[in-house]
Amino acid sequence: MQKHANKYTAQALSAVLKAADISDIVISPGSRNAPLIIEFTNQNFFHNYSIIDERSAGFVALGMAQQTGKPAVLVCTSGSALLNYYPAVAEAFYSHIPLIVVSADRMQKWVDQGEGQTIRQHGVFKNHSWQNITLSEKGMPDDIEKIRKAIETAIEKRGPVHINIPFDEPLYDLTEAFDLPSIKVKTEFEDLIYPVDYLEKFEQKWQNSKRKMILAGQHKPSEFLQAQLEKFAQDPSVIILHENIANVQHPKFIGNIDQAIFNLTDKDLAQFKPDILITVGRNFVSKKIKQFLRQHKPKEHWHIEKTDIPPDTFEAMTQHFNTAPEMFFSQFLFLAKPIFSANYQQKWLSLKEEKKNRHHNFLKQTAYSDLKAFELISQMIPSPYQIQWGNSSTIRYAQLFDFPEGTRHFSNRGTSGIDGSNSTAIGAHLKSKLPVLHVSGDISFLYDSNALWQKYTQPNFKIIVINNGGGDIFNFIPGPAKTQALEDFFVTKHRYHMKKLAEMFDFNYQKVNNLPGLEVALKEFFDQNNKAQILEIDTQNINNAQILKDYFSFLG
Repeated sequence: MQKHANKYTAQALSAVLKAADISDIVISPGSRNAPLIIEFTNQNFFHNYSIIDERSAGFVALGMAQQTGKPAVLVCTSGSALLNYYPAVAEAFYSHIPLIVVSADRMQKWVDQGEGQTIRQHGVFKNHSWQNITLSEKGMPDDIEKIRKAIETAIEKRGPVHINIPFDEPLYDLTEAFDLPSIKVKTEFEDLIYPVDYLEKFEQKWQNSKRKMILAGQHKPSEFLQAQLEKFAQDPSVIILHENIANVQHPKFIGNIDQAIFNLTDKDLAQFKPDILITVGRNFVSKKIKQFLRQHKPKEHWHIEKTDIPPDTFEAMTQHFNTAPEMFFSQFLFLAKPIFSANYQQKWLSLKEEKKNRHHNFLKQTAYSDLKAFELISQMIPSPYQIQWGNSSTIRYAQLFDFPEGTRHFSNRGTSGIDGSNSTAIGAHLKSKLPVLHVSGDISFLYDSNALWQKYTQPNFKIIVINNGGGDIFNFIPGPAKTQALEDFFVTKHRYHMKKLAEMFDFNYQKVNNLPGLEVALKEFFDQNNKAQILEIDTQNINNAQILKDYFSFLG
């Protein structure tokens, strides 16, 4: 007979998760959460992962949910352990990734009474979560309904919820299964379909405009959305701009936004201003596109996203369509007719061609540097592959290059923090059908090095660390250099290398510091699949910031 934890709420949570077909559980060690550990590890249904560092665990779970589209469950003990989840919770909230945070707690009477590992846990994530509940201390039938509603909320809102569960001692006793009621959990939520007569009002505005832009930000891969955008691209009055984390691409799209518009004057940009802007996805990397559309506001900005909190990124939103882009476009494409007399798209594509030629000419004469390294990575990565991009300089460099068809791109752009990039990549790798490459800067990699402290990485997981000796972005952006604290408190220069970490966590390791070596190393790096690998690209003695400034100046 299968044994269970001797706590009603632990068994109730397990039963509701099974009813929702949620099986990925990321557990950090503790004693107060012993009933949860016992309950999940005693059942074959659950896939349990032990991640000791709770901050890392939060991002590992986030990476899993990012890939599966289903909630991943985090389990921790009481006290400050819970607070370490907060960076991942905030990222999940702004990136629309479902997480279920489950924290063990002590009895309410011990809060604020000097008891160890006891803090005010209820509602600790209330500013960045969709629901926060604390279950009863002794276990009550209505706990099941509370859990069910919380899990349905995580699925529907595509974001984090928090379930706090007080447990009294004894914590390790086993028992038979409690007699729980039949449980049904809603896991499918339909997209909103708009009446045709309602959409016709917007179709009239669409047809009266010869300058229309569709801007795609962070979005999961979608063959349906790709096909729909290709259909729009047949209209000469429509230009489609996207970032690589939008996971769309086409010769008639513009995927290197900063490359196209970085040095354009306000007078130039006014010629490219759209009358109608449609945005899909969110969390845009390009600061230049934000500045452009905030200064040259479209007459109409329609944001299409299934969310209760639509982001007015460009301070110009006139309409929010609260549904999936695929659903909206499946309706709107039947109404929108091409305007063949327009030349708006061609103006953009001519600009793209001009800047692309300058881009290639500059790279032909560019020596070993961060910029050259990203060019080689984009050229030599096999397809299909999934790339998990680190933040700061890394994701910005990535926007300047085209990648092989079939590559998929992800990054923690909800809060754009560097704190969990390694962990997210590892979590994604555990659920990805494709081999995963994580590209990180040195500071981000070192910051989240505890991500390597686990036993689950497979040989098809690879990490490239661009080690320029600090946060080099602060050498590029204006401002920090004017202070007395540039190197110590902005760039935070260091002389650390990655070899010892690779050895400690049993990764294959190579290091390069010149162009011929990089070409050879990248080929070996992608060819070898016997063990997870780290490739350190050392550019610490290169003035990368100046090369990048020269690059943008050369683009004109």
